[in-house]
Amino acid sequence: MTEDVYKTIEKPSHETLFKEKSSKFFGYAFPISSEEDVKIILEDLKKQHHTANHLCYAYQLGFPEKRFRVSDDGEPSNSAGIPIYGQIQAFDVTNILVVSVRYFGGTKLGVGGLMSAYKTSAQLILETSEIVEKIVNEQFKIYFTYEMMNRVSRILKQYDVDVTHQKLEVSCEYTISIRKKDALKIFEIFNEMYPIAIEKLDS
Repeated sequence: MTEDVYKTIEKPSHETLFKEKSSKFFGYAFPISSEEDVKIILEDLKKQHHTANHLCYAYQLGFPEKRFRVSDDGEPSNSAGIPIYGQIQAFDVTNILVVSVRYFGGTKLGVGGLMSAYKTSAQLILETSEIVEKIVNEQFKIYFTYEMMNRVSRILKQYDVDVTHQKLEVSCEYTISIRKKDALKIFEIFNEMYPIAIEKLDS
């Protein structure tokens, strides 16, 4: 895996069901881009499973710097959220929320049994999810005169750079999206071309 490619899912998974000693574990995976996404999804699942005993989850956000959170939701400490997160790590995915909803079947599983059940539930979810690779891009703005348009266009075409927005008035302004590993090279090319100006946009 290169430094500007990460794995995630593009759409929610189909619901999975794992049974262990009469307990039922319903599994879900969702693509997320923020903690706010997590809150909304969990609220919907709580309404859907309002009689469930536990709604345990783990999520991971970001690339290459990642942040994560886990929840045991009343199960013994580290018996649910951590095993779920372990599968997120095993499948090497980010920007993802994995949830396992448990309906208690009357037989206690013990901490070891719970850890195994939540791990298996998360594994099932991720095995049935469509995992995709995504490229990290960086955004820049280029400012130039009409006389430079052919030259700018030629370089953008040569390096297969996407123009995501353009403003053509008295002078020209392009917003471009560059694959992270090529970004410095493209920046330096335009930075050395007078009278073109280039600036990096905050992601």
